[in-house]
Amino acid sequence: MLNYIVWNVDPELFSLGSLHVRWYGLLWALGIWVTLVITQKIFKHENHPDVWVDKLFIYTVLGAVIGARLGHCLFYNPSYYLARPWEMLFIWQGGLASHGGAIGILISTWMFHKNVSRKGFIWVLDRLVIGVSLTGMLIRFGNLMNSEIYGGPTTLPWGFIFVRDGQTEPMHPTQIYEMLYGIITFGITYWLYWKKDAGKKNGLIFGIFLIGTFFTRFLIEFIKNDQEAFEAGMFINMGQILSIPFIIWGILLIINSNKSAVSPHGTQGSTKR
Repeated sequence: MLNYIVWNVDPELFSLGSLHVRWYGLLWALGIWVTLVITQKIFKHENHPDVWVDKLFIYTVLGAVIGARLGHCLFYNPSYYLARPWEMLFIWQGGLASHGGAIGILISTWMFHKNVSRKGFIWVLDRLVIGVSLTGMLIRFGNLMNSEIYGGPTTLPWGFIFVRDGQTEPMHPTQIYEMLYGIITFGITYWLYWKKDAGKKNGLIFGIFLIGTFFTRFLIEFIKNDQEAFEAGMFINMGQILSIPFIIWGILLIINSNKSAVSPHGTQGSTKR
């Protein structure tokens, strides 16, 4: 019986001359495509213009990528990148932060609401984040393929020895833990929208997404290795600090969602009590 798993997967899927395709980039792209398909299905169900999906796709992809890059640079190593701001553009060197991506998506979604749909900021997020849950799961799969962002030592039988990162003892595969909560959050939000008509409760789906994503992230961070040296000795690390506002927002959205309802077309109405 195995007491650990030796993980030595090549992060590069294939190469053609100077073109190198890595699992991480492919999984990012797959997550974006999945989100596009799910959001397109929802908008079609609600009879919204097809062009909305195309524009939302452009807004959110730019917001997610730019936000994730800036988040990594400014949250985790600001002194280095503020001294060399041009290196923030070197996205091919790696370094993306999920909290920065989340902030980027929020900003781009607000811009989509103001410039295109005018249905409400939270209304858009209630529909968008269903697919985003799967994108987050796929990104963590990419981290697993890169042998990065894992936890501390463990004696559990599913511990991973990340050979490519120089490890010689089993570690918590926290990428898989985060993949699981991404799948669960997707299942709950998808079920709520299609089976419980939760799109009529403004903020309910988005609130559950925030709790499912950031509260679980907060807990998992206790067993995850620090990403940067400055986090050593901190009672709660940077990932947890950045998660707290999202958790509080999620709780407030869920509470307030029971006070009013909106139609799938964005018109607010009273909720029967």
